[in-house]
Amino acid sequence: MQIRVNGKELDVAATTLAALLEELEYQNMVVATALNQNFVRAVDRGETPLKAGDAVEILTPKQGG
Repeated sequence: MQIRVNGKELDVAATTLAALLEELEYQNMVVATALNQNFVRAVDRGETPLKAGDAVEILTPKQGG
């Protein structure tokens, strides 16, 4: 299915946000996620369905100053 991840169109097999993170190899990283501009808590990702046309943002923390 076609979705937008961090501004890029991707064709993915994942049907949940958690599965998407695994598919994109983020599963072992600390990240913040948003689906269609709504924050999604880590505990809710497995139950957050994806559908064609969704926009997902995956943010990784940055260190430094």
